[in-house]
Amino acid sequence: MKLSSLEDLFLEQLRDLYNAENQLIKALPKMAKASSSDELRSAFVNHLEETRHHAERLEQGFEMFGQKAKGHTCDAMKGLVQEGADMISEDAEPNVKDAGLIACAQRVEHYEIAGYGCLRTWAQQLGKFEAARLLEETLNEEKHADEKLNSIAEGMVNMQAAHSGA
Repeated sequence: MKLSSLEDLFLEQLRDLYNAENQLIKALPKMAKASSSDELRSAFVNHLEETRHHAERLEQGFEMFGQKAKGHTCDAMKGLVQEGADMISEDAEPNVKDAGLIACAQRVEHYEIAGYGCLRTWAQQLGKFEAARLLEETLNEEKHADEKLNSIAEGMVNMQAAHSGA
């Protein structure tokens, strides 16, 4: 598909994020199960529910542009999810694995923050203000998820990991 306009680019990136969110819906339960920290496990479970809502909002965005909701493989998320899977399968002390899972999850959040920020701005420029509002809502939730992961890491997990094996 040739990208002839900002709307074409918007829709192409919307498809990318839609697939990314659906990949995460499959990956987050595995990350939760691999977590030894109750707080981290809870954060992953809570973000899974949010991620389902993110996919639903993207579906609404497709409707606002008169398009059917469909994704195309997001190779970036595929790689990030694989990094998480690799961390899950590592032979690591539980606290060290938790620190690694947080690092993997934060890379995912940063990718999503960048994607949603661009889409929100483009929706505004295209005069699709309701779509921009929905994208802003998700963007704020992604930022909050990143802050929560950071809080868990700095609050206990990193310190516990630092003392593992010592």
